[in-house]
Amino acid sequence: MRDFKVIGLMSGSSLDGVDIAYVNFSHDNKTWFFQIVEAGNVPYSEYWKEQLSLAFNKDKEELKELDKEYGRYLGTITQKFIKKYDMEPKLIASHGHTIFHRPEEGFTLQIGDGQEIANATGIMTINDFRTEDVEKGGQGAPLVPIGDRHLFAEYPICLNIGGIANVSYETENKRTAYDICMANQLLNYLAGKLGYDYDNNGSFARQGSVNQELLNILNDNPYYKQDAPKSLGREFFENVQHKIIDDSELSVNDLLATATEHIALQITNSTNHLEPSKMLITGGGAKNQYLISRIRALSKHEIVIPDTMIIDYKEALIFAFLATLKMEGKINVLSSVTGASSDSSSGKIWMPDNL
Repeated sequence: MRDFKVIGLMSGSSLDGVDIAYVNFSHDNKTWFFQIVEAGNVPYSEYWKEQLSLAFNKDKEELKELDKEYGRYLGTITQKFIKKYDMEPKLIASHGHTIFHRPEEGFTLQIGDGQEIANATGIMTINDFRTEDVEKGGQGAPLVPIGDRHLFAEYPICLNIGGIANVSYETENKRTAYDICMANQLLNYLAGKLGYDYDNNGSFARQGSVNQELLNILNDNPYYKQDAPKSLGREFFENVQHKIIDDSELSVNDLLATATEHIALQITNSTNHLEPSKMLITGGGAKNQYLISRIRALSKHEIVIPDTMIIDYKEALIFAFLATLKMEGKINVLSSVTGASSDSSSGKIWMPDNL
């Protein structure tokens, strides 16, 4: 049985920090196994929250500088993580932070220079997992389904509720996956109006009332009627939902209640056509008790909430897995999911300059 020691780095659109997971993978030529040995989250400082949230306004040269600066930052926090736990990883996988995601225009950008990470840690690094798929005409997202297939096969449906909610499931030996709707990115924006980073357990939403008129407006978007493959970027929130929310005169609690109902409806609309089965829910949204209660009420599936380690670090785990597959020369991006012209073994490999 072959073993792989890999660190996975993930930064999502909800800007809650960098998730770091140190994972041991093993493979017996048929089945993949994993163990998350250590994991943690490094919250963003106000400086990095501002830099990343406003990066889409920067020009090309400014983005190049930010790419390098952010890469150095990722390298520094990863090296501290390695030293803290006395680890010996052989590989680092970094998703980076998405600034633009416009596959319909042929480009996607995740910053976090791989060379800077490799130099700071002295460890081979793989990043930029999306570009090759977009160049092949795909969405470049979601990328998690290959991990769902190999690492979480006991769950027919895998739902991740992060900044964006996405779903992955197997039908007729074909993996289907797509982004459903904005999730924590929308809820966190509203919680910010109350001075909080997020709505803990959905407590503010629970106190509010669903406004049917606003709910209809949120639900009435052509994206939700599109067939997969499809994906969302922060642009959907900035260009569509931001204005709808800001134009409303409802209380923040009512806005949160309505947004939560919108998310629960879109999730169940996207999964209730499947045969009743177990649905694994991960991501920060899995801890939002009110949101989960609304999904349970509307869904025909058995909802499974795993342990905190899987909830919090599944995406970091799976990007570590994508890098492992890349090093093995195996497929890590599925064209059945993204709509690309072919499957890919995607990612750019960076060696430390001092090697």
